[in-house]
Amino acid sequence: MKKLTIADVAREAGVSKSTVSQFLNKRYHYMSEATKQKISEVIERLEYQPSGLARGLGLRENRTYMVGIIVANLNYTLSISCIRAIENELQSYGIAVIICNADESPEKEQKYIEMLKARQVDGLIIFPTSKSPTMYTKLIEQGYPVVFLDRLVDGIAMHSLLMDNEMACKIAIQEFVQHGHQKIAFLSLPIGKDGITPRKERLSGFKRAMENEGLAVHLDYIRDAAKEELGNTLAQLISLSTPPTAILASNDIVLAEILKYVNVHHLRIPQDISVIGIDHGDFAQIYNPCITTVCQPAYEMGVKAAQIIVSCIEQGQSVPITYRFPPQLIKGQSVLRIEN
Repeated sequence: MKKLTIADVAREAGVSKSTVSQFLNKRYHYMSEATKQKISEVIERLEYQPSGLARGLGLRENRTYMVGIIVANLNYTLSISCIRAIENELQSYGIAVIICNADESPEKEQKYIEMLKARQVDGLIIFPTSKSPTMYTKLIEQGYPVVFLDRLVDGIAMHSLLMDNEMACKIAIQEFVQHGHQKIAFLSLPIGKDGITPRKERLSGFKRAMENEGLAVHLDYIRDAAKEELGNTLAQLISLSTPPTAILASNDIVLAEILKYVNVHHLRIPQDISVIGIDHGDFAQIYNPCITTVCQPAYEMGVKAAQIIVSCIEQGQSVPITYRFPPQLIKGQSVLRIEN
């Protein structure tokens, strides 16, 4: 007996294969109750058992039901949380993921893009490492479904999802100021002239937030360094003739290095230095005292990225939108109230 296909169900129900695919994937937008009932009755009468591959037939030909995720750096809390959310969401569509770690290398990212295209993945979710638009222009010209996460690339119009980085700094500075702090430092991984989007935006947000609070922005208090040099950089900050009373750690890697330094040198948080971190790594909540953080909604960003890539795969690339997600202050005990 011939194996039933999605086309057989569509013909019997008097609808398109696309409509049956939407039904099988429980995407009922714009589908009437009568249509849902008709398809359900046909599936039951024919005893049709959809395969994972059959679920998407009619939406796009020759699909592999795989999406590639190219991560700039797997060390970030954001990366791990986003990947988990993307994988969970895509699984509900019958889509598997291939995860690649670019290690902040544009060359490595380029190789992964070519490899994933050779494997005919249906789309790509990329944490871009390159500032050159050339790598991504080809994907746009080919109409390849792509979504950017956490970072932007100048000259490239792509669906992109980021936290509102300037708002994150504003929230942190307001928390410091409410506790009486005025001498506030900013510590980051290397920013550079053409730096990574969150690092640039957080530095800009720090400066603007300080100015909005009527506080002086001291260049001596703004430092960036490679992970291996953050300890020495922090030592230089603390050794200034007028050291800062508070430090904003621009991401969870910087925060982790601050906590290591504090432990090794027997400093106390918040008595010796107040600290707030951006990103909300899990370790911030188990450190004693609990560290105040500005939380990035990484899981929500990952879910949205998965939903957008599915839409792009099934319906084609739409007008690119940059989505900004609001941060949230998670209060700990790492900010000391001081009197000026």
